[in-house]
Amino acid sequence: MQLDIVFAMPHPDDLEITCGGTIAKLARLGHKVGVVHLTNGEPTPLGTPEARAAEAAEAARILGVAHVETLPLTNRELMDGPAARYALATVLRRHRPRIVVGMAGRTPGASPDHYQGQLIVEGARFYSQLTKWDDRFDHTPPHRIDWLWYRPVHIAADIAHWHATFVVDISDVYEQKVAAISAYRSQFPPPRLERLLNRIRAADAVDGGHCGFACGELFALPHPFPTRDPLGHFASLDGPMGPPALESSPRR
Repeated sequence: MQLDIVFAMPHPDDLEITCGGTIAKLARLGHKVGVVHLTNGEPTPLGTPEARAAEAAEAARILGVAHVETLPLTNRELMDGPAARYALATVLRRHRPRIVVGMAGRTPGASPDHYQGQLIVEGARFYSQLTKWDDRFDHTPPHRIDWLWYRPVHIAADIAHWHATFVVDISDVYEQKVAAISAYRSQFPPPRLERLLNRIRAADAVDGGHCGFACGELFALPHPFPTRDPLGHFASLDGPMGPPALESSPRR
């Protein structure tokens, strides 16, 4: 199946927490969205591989994902390296998306897998296009991925300075995001789930509020924001919050 966009992160629940609204939004708009969990996320204190897989499948169904795949890389020991890059690049070559999305930021207070996942996504995107190396990618044909999006995490240890960022309005799909996160019952029992959702709602409200949205998810680019028609791009959008418009200068 050819996919339009692939989101790839280390553990089942990472994608739903960071990008669940955007995934649901793109699926609702008719785009073919794929998700790749680099590991199965186990072991964890309350989870099992079987339960985590069922939760990931339920979350994908809630968000409208077209394809879900879990790589056989090891949770807690995830490291960037050739084997991990080959594994993800093979998926990308097989499904041929135009865009790949990865997490960005070091999270020493959470899991070091997150930053390693960023490096694996970057490396796999490059490896996906390489020729004369087909035996490393299950003999799938090379594929050039046009765009790399980063999803910066709010608990990152460093303050990143990006060439460009943009915010996706997820206000109309927010309940889908919440439902997808809530599907991970083994990871987020009720008290922990409520604390997590409070933090996520606050972060999404801040990111969205910068652009006049009730809720938003912020993405970053490794280059300036490209456009051939800047007026056309912004014509469909309301401006961010500002002082009230004067009656003598109505919006066109």
